[in-house]
Amino acid sequence: MSFVRFALIGALFLVMDVTLGQAQVPASVTATAPTSGGPVDPVLIDDLVAANRILADQGVLDAYGHVSIRHPANPNRYLISRAMSPSDVTAADIMEFDLDSNPVDRRGRSMFLERFIHGEIYKARPDVMAVIHSHSPGVIPFSISSVPMRPVFHTASFLWVGVPVFEIRDAGGATNMLVGNGALAKALAVTLGDKPVALIRGHGNVVVGPSVKRATIRAVYTEVNARLQTIALGLGGPVNYISPEEGALRDKAPGEEGRAWDGWKKKAMQK
Repeated sequence: MSFVRFALIGALFLVMDVTLGQAQVPASVTATAPTSGGPVDPVLIDDLVAANRILADQGVLDAYGHVSIRHPANPNRYLISRAMSPSDVTAADIMEFDLDSNPVDRRGRSMFLERFIHGEIYKARPDVMAVIHSHSPGVIPFSISSVPMRPVFHTASFLWVGVPVFEIRDAGGATNMLVGNGALAKALAVTLGDKPVALIRGHGNVVVGPSVKRATIRAVYTEVNARLQTIALGLGGPVNYISPEEGALRDKAPGEEGRAWDGWKKKAMQK
């Protein structure tokens, strides 16, 4: 075979290879993005932005925590900011996802690796309208010790139902300790069960609520309770915890949310 014929045949196979490769690309990269759940009241978006700012200001969220709300018109969608520091979130940063945590309209924006936490909890808990994942520092000792977190003051009495601890090694073996896929997030949702708070061993916690305001208040007072319980345990002797009966009564009348929310929001949004 002459060199020219060999070159022509090689070129032909190269063209066929490229053409076939191009023909195969659409099948793997043109998956249909989920449709939007529709427009959302700007007031609710404002609450989501405020929750990010409040939790950062209160020392609950660091640069890596995140807050979401369930879409008010479509329970199979949720809203969360693009991956960024919570203290800087604005309405323009809010993105929409389906419950498998696929973006509706990514537009090149960065996404939280652990966004799956939100989608899987919304799948498991129809009652939940807001999810918070934080690295709330005061709770960490209770996620790595044998001492359970229990309510020590009335504003955190919602903890009376118990605070389970998610052990990621049980769900995924040795990992980088991030809940970075649907399987791990589903296991976390199972651990959370019907509770308002679950700790993540050596990592932080998740807090849920029937509204973003209630979830935010719970997240703040979970952190405060953790610090107070640690102080009480350090004093020695038995701790007189909030009783289940007291906790149940508080659940029926949790108090005025607006007072805490409005004050925290005013302070956080001025920064």
